[in-house]
Amino acid sequence: MYVIAGVTGHVGSHAARALLAQGKQVKVIVRSAAKGAEWAQRGAAVAVGSLEDAAFLTDALKGATGFFTLLPGNFAAPDFYADQRRTADSIAAAVKASRVPHVVMLSSIGADLEAGTGPIRGLHYLENALRATGTKLTALRPGYFQENLAQSLGAARAAGIYPNFGAPVDLPMPMIATRDIGAQVVSSLLEPPAKGEIVDIVGPGYSVQQLADKLGAALGKKLQITTIPPEGWVPAMMQAGMPQHIAEVFAEMYAGFGTGKIRPVGDRMVPGHTTIDEVIRDLVK
Repeated sequence: MYVIAGVTGHVGSHAARALLAQGKQVKVIVRSAAKGAEWAQRGAAVAVGSLEDAAFLTDALKGATGFFTLLPGNFAAPDFYADQRRTADSIAAAVKASRVPHVVMLSSIGADLEAGTGPIRGLHYLENALRATGTKLTALRPGYFQENLAQSLGAARAAGIYPNFGAPVDLPMPMIATRDIGAQVVSSLLEPPAKGEIVDIVGPGYSVQQLADKLGAALGKKLQITTIPPEGWVPAMMQAGMPQHIAEVFAEMYAGFGTGKIRPVGDRMVPGHTTIDEVIRDLVK
């Protein structure tokens, strides 16, 4: 039996659907019965509760062969990093108490670093907390999500601009589709490694210029790239409606990528093959 968290998101939902399609016994974790209704109709068992509730999660994991988890970001929390640590501690406590033998975790490149990575910092903490439980951990470390391009849709449609937070315009950056990550979740759950491992998941590379051109073509307009200097990152995100504390968290991540320290350093690398064109088609529907 496989327990899947995050089924209301892209990666978890892909993994749960794929496992069910293969006839596997699946239990999904959702925050409300309403969100679990669709999964019950698909044939999954439904556990209603929160990853922040260690007692609930311990019970949900009893008898599980494998568990897929992630670390949700609570952007309303007054202290983002403290909230990450509390949730990570709850997940680790439940894994230890339930003795689930194998955990597949959605982590990120940069999770090898203790600080200077923004929201990735919590993934570093969770990886280590899970290893300390004694479970076999498969940490999946994808790069930048192709679906994050959705964050540029509003500015592109309304103002014809493509915001760029400091990345070189012509330098390709690997980007991975969430469907490819979900496929690796399934592969890792069904074929556990002999020991814990870190798997980098790397997709095709695209430059800022290519992304602006492709998104513009899909919208039927020419987009102008607007590069925001580091001192303008936090004000720009706040202007878009992000709280200052969270804007500062993401600014730290952008700065971390700019140093070149955030890079794949796992035990092995798995390629993703979905192109950004496929993802853009879905985003602009």
